[in-house]
Amino acid sequence: MQHEPQNIDINKILELSSIVNEASLGSDFILGEADGTRALSNSSILETLKYPIKFDGYILFFLQAGHFKIDFNLSTYEVHERSMLVTVPGNIIRIEAPDSEHIQQTRLIFVVFSKEFISELHLDFTKTFHDSLRLLNNPCITLDEEHLALAESYFKLARQIVNSSHHNKRQLISGLLSSLSYLADEVWSEQIEHQDVSRTSDDARIVQIYDNFISLVTQYHLSQRNMQFYAEKLYLSPKYLSKIIKQASGRSGPEWIDAFIILEAKNMLRHSDISIKDIVYRLNFSSSSVFNKFFRLHTGMSPSDYRKGRM
Repeated sequence: MQHEPQNIDINKILELSSIVNEASLGSDFILGEADGTRALSNSSILETLKYPIKFDGYILFFLQAGHFKIDFNLSTYEVHERSMLVTVPGNIIRIEAPDSEHIQQTRLIFVVFSKEFISELHLDFTKTFHDSLRLLNNPCITLDEEHLALAESYFKLARQIVNSSHHNKRQLISGLLSSLSYLADEVWSEQIEHQDVSRTSDDARIVQIYDNFISLVTQYHLSQRNMQFYAEKLYLSPKYLSKIIKQASGRSGPEWIDAFIILEAKNMLRHSDISIKDIVYRLNFSSSSVFNKFFRLHTGMSPSDYRKGRM
């Protein structure tokens, strides 16, 4: 049975008993580790993330040892030793952990921070990482020896600060994160250069339009399904926008919109007690029959059967 995205927050992550060397600032900042000896626990972060989640904050993953695959906004990437990846609010994340034989070698550091905490730094982390990551074939970058040593120093210092008795530790962590953002931006820029990205200006525009479209769909899909709306937001004609989206992703614009709506519907059906009638209302369908037909078309089953776990 396939699981669909559930919404989790920092407090949910704090409940995971298998976090190693946890350091936190309330519900705004967590630094922790997931090692192989506890990774198979039902309360481990790897166990939690093996099903799709939506997290309304930022997560920085740094894999010191081991490997796994991560589904990141409907695309799958390989994460190898010394790889680093940042996810931003609204991303759908799922980790495909290695088998039990290889998971013992896993050492994962993760830093979780809320949007509110980032807003205090006056940094646009979404833009900083998104603009760089969209240019890479694989956004999970691998650190060289110099950057690896620096990153490990940052994580060690952050843990020392949070676990200290300083009264201004929040301000100290804020300064550290600001510094880390410059380091990360440098690493991503160097990776782009090393990949010798040779896209034309037309290619870059296609990627930019596609990224902006997906960002808008993430924000508005619950209420807006017409390509005309997204085209107007992007100052393009619906026909041209549809052509660009198909060229960039192999899927049409309406297919992307429907995919996000289905994810929302499945999430509500599987992970909430909201009535199907209320789901129809929240997803802005004109009637239950229209929603049932839409859901069956995309899943092959009725909403009630999906809720009951029937395949």
